[in-house]
Amino acid sequence: MSCVQPPAPLHDELPPAHIVDPADDVAIAVKALEAGTRIDLGAHSVTLLSDIPRGHKFALRPLRAGEAVRKYGWPIGVATASIDPGAHVHSHNLATGLSGTLSYQYAPAGTDAAWTAMPRPDQSFMGYRRADGRVGTRNEIWILCTVGCVSRTAERIATLASQRFAGKVDGVVAFPHPFGCSQLGDDLAHTKSIIAALAQHPNAGGVLLLGLGCESNQLDKLLRDAPGIDRSRLRAFTAQASSDEVEDGIHAVAELVEIAAGDARVPCPASDLVIGLKCGGSDGFSGLTANPLVGRMADRVTAAGGSAILTEIPEIFGAEELLMRRAVDETVFDGVVSVVNGFKQYFLDHNQPVYENPSPGNIAGGITTLEEKSLGAVQKGGRAPLCDVIAYGQQRRVKGLTLLEAPGNDGVSSTALTAAGATVILFTTGRGTPLGFPAPTLKIASNSALARQKPNWIDFDAGLALTDAGLDGAADAMWSLILDTASGKETRAEKNGQREIAIWKNGVTL
Repeated sequence: MSCVQPPAPLHDELPPAHIVDPADDVAIAVKALEAGTRIDLGAHSVTLLSDIPRGHKFALRPLRAGEAVRKYGWPIGVATASIDPGAHVHSHNLATGLSGTLSYQYAPAGTDAAWTAMPRPDQSFMGYRRADGRVGTRNEIWILCTVGCVSRTAERIATLASQRFAGKVDGVVAFPHPFGCSQLGDDLAHTKSIIAALAQHPNAGGVLLLGLGCESNQLDKLLRDAPGIDRSRLRAFTAQASSDEVEDGIHAVAELVEIAAGDARVPCPASDLVIGLKCGGSDGFSGLTANPLVGRMADRVTAAGGSAILTEIPEIFGAEELLMRRAVDETVFDGVVSVVNGFKQYFLDHNQPVYENPSPGNIAGGITTLEEKSLGAVQKGGRAPLCDVIAYGQQRRVKGLTLLEAPGNDGVSSTALTAAGATVILFTTGRGTPLGFPAPTLKIASNSALARQKPNWIDFDAGLALTDAGLDGAADAMWSLILDTASGKETRAEKNGQREIAIWKNGVTL
């Protein structure tokens, strides 16, 4: 079974095209359309001048060279040639309007009335309440490494311990990485902060921190800088100080399993949920189905008093003002400006353009410019007020919607979301990926074709939103899946053993 709701209808039962916003200059082909097809979309009726691939755009009105082209009600770029109604709009006639850093003015729009008026969900899930009050959705033993030199040792310990202690906890998982030594400055700080934050995660009923002994990321210093770690559920040692690091590791895990095995799931309100919001490889449907659907989940969680974390800063370029307008105060606004312009400057300092996106897969799926990708991606944040902005490696500080500094890379940003405290990650994809991360990661297909093609990867088919069920029906089905997942239902990635971390490296290696 590929998803939690009934299969979506075949493509020929869907409407031929869709307009996101009445102000838009383009429509999106819901299925592949042939040249000469007459498309009637309410106020717009056009004859297609060429074949339009599924997920791609066509013009609804004449567009002049140099004119801004709108989708989602906002400019997604500039026409590079005259475009007739019914013409394919893509890389050959549309280009980004982005350049470098910008100045922004604080102009709060106030709390969105629709978010304020929405019902507060009262459903609960079965979670693990920790001593500090946070709630985990898993009760696992995590083996974390201070340095890549002991990564394979950690994996060996996890494999043997998983066999020995099967069924006593939700799992024993190692998260290897290649860093922790020969690093300087921010690189070393990134490694230390991510490992320290993961060691404090509520999904870990116990943590083994494994070091080598001579690395830059010294175990003692890492522990001093992580005061939130529950020391009763922590074991730590360096391999150089051990005569048999594998046997000592298994013994440490045994002690942690004995403690964690006494934990039990208890009913927890939705206000205890912390969801991470993530885009994978997007396509032309991502901004129509999967991302707005995840935005509704963010709204439900935050309206209930819970938390949602949005990241991928380079993938909000061109849409950042939508978030800035929702900042709860000027301090949060300044935080958005800082991370956006800081990331743009990071690109410029490395002699790279700020618009070096979308990816080849995005382009093949119908996304032309970074603005278009960003306007679709930012919908994952829903309509909730933006309450905080945090740095890479930092943990969530307040409830509500938080913006997290991290790049767009799937592994790096999903790891950062987990480190920030996400206990379930909602991962939208129009292209598909088998990846999974420390927190349970739900893969949400933007289109039904992908859900049918890759049932072993996909947890939810957001193509349901294009059927009679609409976004409302799809949102109800997705909300049920989130609660079930938070209560212990395995994700596809968990079943496939796809669990990993990636750490942001942006500096010198010695």
